Amino acid sequence: MTYPELSMVIGGEKVGIDHRRTHAVLNPATGAVIGQLPLADAADLDRALAVADEGFRIWRKSTPQQRAAVLAGAAGLMVQRQEEIARTATLEQGKTLAETRIEVMMVAGLFNFYAGEVGRIYGRTLPRPDGMRSTVTYEPVGPVAAFAPWNFPIGNPGRKLGAPIAAGCSVILKPAEESPASALAVLQALLDAGLPPQVAQVVFGVPDEVSRHLLASPVIRKLSFTGSTVVGKHLAKLAADNCIRTTMELGGHGPVLVFADADIERTLDIAVGHKYRNAGQVCVSPTRFLVEESVFERFRDGFAERAKAITVGDGMDEGSRMGPMANPRRPEAIEALVKDAVAAGAKLNAGGKRIGNQGFFFEPTVISQVPLSARIMNEEPFGPVAIINPMAGEEAMIAEANRLPYGLAAYCWTQDAARQKRLARELEAGMVGINTVAIGAADSPFGGVKWSGHGAEDGPEGLHACLVSKAIHEG
Repeated sequence: MTYPELSMVIGGEKVGIDHRRTHAVLNPATGAVIGQLPLADAADLDRALAVADEGFRIWRKSTPQQRAAVLAGAAGLMVQRQEEIARTATLEQGKTLAETRIEVMMVAGLFNFYAGEVGRIYGRTLPRPDGMRSTVTYEPVGPVAAFAPWNFPIGNPGRKLGAPIAAGCSVILKPAEESPASALAVLQALLDAGLPPQVAQVVFGVPDEVSRHLLASPVIRKLSFTGSTVVGKHLAKLAADNCIRTTMELGGHGPVLVFADADIERTLDIAVGHKYRNAGQVCVSPTRFLVEESVFERFRDGFAERAKAITVGDGMDEGSRMGPMANPRRPEAIEALVKDAVAAGAKLNAGGKRIGNQGFFFEPTVISQVPLSARIMNEEPFGPVAIINPMAGEEAMIAEANRLPYGLAAYCWTQDAARQKRLARELEAGMVGINTVAIGAADSPFGGVKWSGHGAEDGPEGLHACLVSKAIHEG
């Protein structure tokens, strides 16, 4: 397929490469350059800020019906353009077409949900004595600076654009430079559905330059960031200087508690597919499998057998079940973590090395009996590696699940109803899956606790993250 021409979009105008700095976009399956992306300079960012300020003044006065029409219209266009957008995302990010097709529909579903939710931004009237009236209303917070990573090249931009637009805010989105065309396709659907061009813009650039410039401006009232904990902490400090509201969806290290009373074969069938989804480059990826000792060997061997059977190849190939990693940094990082774990005493049960000499492919990997001293037990691997350790029982499993400062997603597999309730209460995570890996939905909040961030996207919570409350008292 032909890769789209790349540009920034500022005030509805496409800003091409001209003589500015550029970034080479690679096809992860081959390592070949497929496009050149223009990078913003200070003048571009200043223009984007001025347009965002104007866009907020326009869009904050829009009616719920106007916002709903744009969002529902964009959802319909996303569905119509599903194959084109999915192929673009696979070409620049690497994941399989089956996954990018689902991702397009996820954004369409989110836009449709927000189209309905904009009519439910309710205030309230407070009880007061005769002659007085007190009300609480909700208003858009203001222009939003949003930063989206590369791992969900369609879904992350959809989240970053959908909530501010639903709330009546303007937004400047900086997607990942590795996957720009997918984000531009999401914005185009919104513009084609009637969104005023001043309301949403897309810029690219050197990440630290862009974030410092935007967050130093008094125009920006909210920061929305999805990415690593290290970068999230840095951006939170920048945002603090202007008291900018923040929503942070940061790193994770998903524990999976597997008890002896679980349906082990069903658990394996579901968990293995989820582990290697997007080559493990998922913030909520199940990572540390904490397995009761009596079923440890059965679970480990079944997991390794299934991992070895996964077909790895170009995501554009309909037969591939796992594509390449997204950039050349990821195989290097995963290889280093696996070698460190094995050196510390871990057992290598499957995979553990790169595939071929073209593109960024890495084998689906299983390591077991990994000591806590290994880096991979403490650092988010963000790759196709499953850690499987034997555990003495529930108390030890909960303690290990909560040991790390991360708290994004946690999973547990057990048929014991009382234990399910205990785990739901005791696991320190923003999202908990009990006998399921389906923890994300348009109507459900998506976010973490501790070092995994604060605030939420999706659901009514995602919309309210872009609103501020105002109390009005009349005598």
